Amino acid sequence: MEYVTLSHQLKMPILGLGVFQVPDKKECQESVYQAIKAGYRLIDTAASYMNEDAVGLAVKQAIKDGICTREELFITSKLWVQDMRTYEDAKQGIDNSLQKSGLEYFDLYLLHQAIGDYFAAWRAMEDAFREGKLKAIGVSNFYPNILTNFCEIVDIKPMVNQVELHPYFTQEQALETMNYYGVIAEAWAPLGGGRYNPFEDEMLISIANKYQKTVGQVLLRWNIQRGVVVIPKTTHIERMIENIDVFDFVLNEEEMNKISALDMGYSGTRAKHFEPDFVRMVLNKKIHD
Repeated sequence: MEYVTLSHQLKMPILGLGVFQVPDKKECQESVYQAIKAGYRLIDTAASYMNEDAVGLAVKQAIKDGICTREELFITSKLWVQDMRTYEDAKQGIDNSLQKSGLEYFDLYLLHQAIGDYFAAWRAMEDAFREGKLKAIGVSNFYPNILTNFCEIVDIKPMVNQVELHPYFTQEQALETMNYYGVIAEAWAPLGGGRYNPFEDEMLISIANKYQKTVGQVLLRWNIQRGVVVIPKTTHIERMIENIDVFDFVLNEEEMNKISALDMGYSGTRAKHFEPDFVRMVLNKKIHD
């Protein structure tokens, strides 16, 4: 496993498992357990995924079975917009996530969206970071203009920004902005989120064949070589093993550029964060009473 170093020197695995859209508790718990068994040390969940408890159970089982220690794992969760209205709401939301997971701390905790009073929520996260409940804090879906304003105002700059990042949405300006503020980029949907048919692209197939890898491995390697943390989601053990097997080859500059040329810009993205209807939908999504 390779690692990135966050701004406060905490090491974070550059590849992990995401559990978005795995609401079935037994399936999620088994997937996380098998991932840890296969060598994964970064697991990414969120309050809105409704599976923090399943992740926590898998972590405890893996530790009990001697597969790893808690200190070897890097568990991430996220504060949902519903709990980003006041400082007290956010403080309670953080405690709710910890209670549901059964963990004493999260290695990384993110604001899930730049919606609601995310400045008040961030102050609660800063305090939880100082208290040791959160070993690192960051944001998710903060576009360059939002991230710039945010970093210029807050006391503790986010250590990570988790955004949509893949060859069809390369986000070069976002990466430049993150680099300027010392924020590590983390990619959700690093394989494209099932929207672009990369597995049928002749150029990608050719590169994959050259290295005796799969197209999926090439896509993950492309982001990793850009210094981007990737968290592909899968519940299949064989795919988990495939996804983590990306550290024994290196794409050359020409191949990196060819893959980057697939970029479609914002028009090709899955989540339309700039659309008013999207903002209203997020604000109205309730994950608890």
